[in-house]
Amino acid sequence: MYGDVSGKKRHVAIVGAGIVGVSAAIWLLRDGHRVTLIDRAGPGEGTSFGNGGVLASCGIVPVTGPGLIRRAPGMLFDRDQPLFLRWAYLPRLMPWLVKYLRHANDADTRRIAAAMAPIVGDSLADHLALSAGTGAERFVVPSDYLYVYRDRAAFQADAFGWSIRADHGFTWEEMERPALTAWDPIFAPEQSFAVKLANHGRITDPGAYVKALADHAVSLGAHLILADVSDVVRDGGRISGVRAGGETIPCDAALIATGVWSKPLAARLGIDVPLESERGYHIELWDPSVMPKAPMMIASGKFVVTPMDGRLRLAGVIEFGGLDAAPSRAPFDLLLRHAKAAMPGLTWARQTEWMGHRPAPADSIPVIGESPSVPGAFLGFGHHHVGLTGGPKTGRLLAQMIAGRRPNTDMTPYDPARFAA
Repeated sequence: MYGDVSGKKRHVAIVGAGIVGVSAAIWLLRDGHRVTLIDRAGPGEGTSFGNGGVLASCGIVPVTGPGLIRRAPGMLFDRDQPLFLRWAYLPRLMPWLVKYLRHANDADTRRIAAAMAPIVGDSLADHLALSAGTGAERFVVPSDYLYVYRDRAAFQADAFGWSIRADHGFTWEEMERPALTAWDPIFAPEQSFAVKLANHGRITDPGAYVKALADHAVSLGAHLILADVSDVVRDGGRISGVRAGGETIPCDAALIATGVWSKPLAARLGIDVPLESERGYHIELWDPSVMPKAPMMIASGKFVVTPMDGRLRLAGVIEFGGLDAAPSRAPFDLLLRHAKAAMPGLTWARQTEWMGHRPAPADSIPVIGESPSVPGAFLGFGHHHVGLTGGPKTGRLLAQMIAGRRPNTDMTPYDPARFAA
């Protein structure tokens, strides 16, 4: 049973003004509910600011594929591989890491992909529906999405992941070097094969996009508060408010959507999520000499190159090091080194750098739904690498549940109850 099936309009406190929280706010407001949106830094200032900007509908295959356990040690010691670890953090990481690696097998990879497909598989349409009439639609650009490989053999080495995508209805065009060069001459000769998927998209400025969506929510009546939420308040076991900035904000329902920072509040709702930060990096190259026709994944370096307003964003890399350590230099250097190798003619006027935190549950499936022990308290976080991609669908599903409606998506895989303390 979701929310309150009486159909009455509710006052919903949403903690977190990233893409998930803002999406839920807009859909709730469109349904006639009251919304208070609370964020300690403001809309679009966290992971929603720094993501790769690709609406990666095909991004259903988790990192934990078969063979990861065998490959990971070598990747850590290879300066050209996109996996980094702050070794001092390893003792704290180990309990999560053991659970995470248990899913590095064929059956769990397919199960995770099946769970992710309904959340991200129609991302472009989800973003267009969310942003329609908000002023934020100007940031949403339909496009192809390329996976660029050194050669066909490298593509065939990824056959397992592509077979899963095919099982979920994805189709693609394969391009050898002549066709790839004719389509876009930006690539180095060493990049001789690509896979092109249609019906994807990109966001030309993710931070500005989420801010524009939040501005629209405010124009619809949402109350935006800049504060840190420290606790939830209950009355008779049911949610009745949240503690923000030392004050209690009354509400009929609350949504926790603070990404990797959701763990402490989830624990207060009886949910013990094995959650870690996958530290992600981006470099922006401003006023580039060339602009790719579409966003692309450079498969050899596992990073994306996304055309944005006035710049190219290079984003990716996985680093495990917790929430508190400063950015490392090596991931930035890796991104730039791979980009120069893939696009040798590229020059730019200046560059900016960013590091942020992807919320990574150990089972690679986001937490979406109502707390089993605190009625009226909902959670929406844990999308790993596809938070922007799946944010609008997640927000819409949560808005439906909060309003007391049963979504036409099976919500069982995302149920917070799987982590009930």
